[in-house]
Amino acid sequence: MNGTDLTAFLPIIVLGGTVIIVMLGIAFCRNHRLTALLSLLGLVLCLIAIWPASDVAPRQVTPLFAIDRYALFYMGLIFAVSIAVLMLSHGYLAARSEPPEEFYLLVLVATLGAVALVASDHFASFFLSLETLSISLLGLIAYPRDQGKPLEAGIKYLILAGISSAFLLFGMALIYARLGTLEFTRIAALLMAGGTSPDLYWLTGLALIFTGIGFKLSVVPFHMWAPDVYEGAPAPVSAFVAVVSKGAMFALLLRYFVTANADGFGPVPMMIEIVAIASILVGNLLALLQNNIKRILAYSSIAHLGYLLVAFLAGGALRIEAVTYYLVAYAVMTVGAFGIITVLSTSNAAAEIEDLDAYRGLIWQRPWLGGAFAGMLLSLAGIPLTMGFIGKFYAIAAGVSATMWPAVIALIVGSIIGLFYYLRVIVAICTPAPEGAAAYAGAVPMVGSATLAALTLMLFGLGVYPTPLVHLIQVTAAQMTVR
Repeated sequence: MNGTDLTAFLPIIVLGGTVIIVMLGIAFCRNHRLTALLSLLGLVLCLIAIWPASDVAPRQVTPLFAIDRYALFYMGLIFAVSIAVLMLSHGYLAARSEPPEEFYLLVLVATLGAVALVASDHFASFFLSLETLSISLLGLIAYPRDQGKPLEAGIKYLILAGISSAFLLFGMALIYARLGTLEFTRIAALLMAGGTSPDLYWLTGLALIFTGIGFKLSVVPFHMWAPDVYEGAPAPVSAFVAVVSKGAMFALLLRYFVTANADGFGPVPMMIEIVAIASILVGNLLALLQNNIKRILAYSSIAHLGYLLVAFLAGGALRIEAVTYYLVAYAVMTVGAFGIITVLSTSNAAAEIEDLDAYRGLIWQRPWLGGAFAGMLLSLAGIPLTMGFIGKFYAIAAGVSATMWPAVIALIVGSIIGLFYYLRVIVAICTPAPEGAAAYAGAVPMVGSATLAALTLMLFGLGVYPTPLVHLIQVTAAQMTVR
């Protein structure tokens, strides 16, 4: 590696240094505020490091990593989401007996795995980054060790993470056995040269890899773990899993399929379309039956991953543009929704406020929190003037361009079904609470309130005027397609 390679790799280097500094800080001085400040400062420096890295992009840093504007964009998104999660977590952790310092360290290590994942251009870096992310998530999901639900959720995630990793490794082995390489670009070159045609090895390996990724994305039929894990994990961790883990995996999936032209062979597009339709319909229909807010959001995320797969089916730059905008909108909406649960549960150390009935009258008791929550839910439903509406418009446009009419119809039907359960929560928020009941009795943490305010402004600001973000995404898509 030379100086240019190190510059391109600077965001990951800074994050790795932050992990070491925070680890040493915890070893020598346990202080919640100091650990939080060091973690946030490190992530802010990582965001700043993207600018010098972009000046030398695109750059192939060893055969393992491709640092281009696509990777840097997703790195910036992951850093921003991690900052928001840590800011929401500060007050939440302060009210609990579990030592909070390791929580920040685990978030940083998980973020390191996620940003390495989006830059991966090789199956080896793909798998190592994914395991770094997954192992850190195990600790985060089960972080309140004195409670049963987080431990149960952590064990479930451990088992299914191991199964999905086995599928991935087997699929990689089959592709290597057939093609003799693990590099995405080399795989694409061999297939496009015509000397090596896709056969049973290639298609089986691709199916196994997609199965492993399906577990990580919790798309149907690999979705059964998601509601239990979302419900059992702490609210900020549920947001992190829903956005950072799934977003990084989806970004890697998109890079792999575009670079290796993996969806141009056999029944792959049909397989993706079936999974997308099933995820949309199953996720929305099961959400109708839930009374737990976190489980509603879990099934909602399954449906939204189906919407993302519809956008994924488009070709060319539109595919990258549609998926990327939708992922940004999904990040803002999901972190915002789980952020409301987090700040509401800050003063309740015994259990989080999850039941739908506990939110009755929220808009009258806490107008700011109730209004922000309603805005996030309306955006998840795809109501105009929000980022969710633009994201769904992109998904429909992408599906139409690929002439995937069954998927487009399923997206529209799923959105109508989703509107019902989102409005159900909004009605509960606006319904006066029974006498003596209180949706939230504590003070709103200032840091958490500022984070929610920023997310709400982005939700409506980029929904009304999305042009700056769309332009940035178009530049990102153009560089990836010309690599």
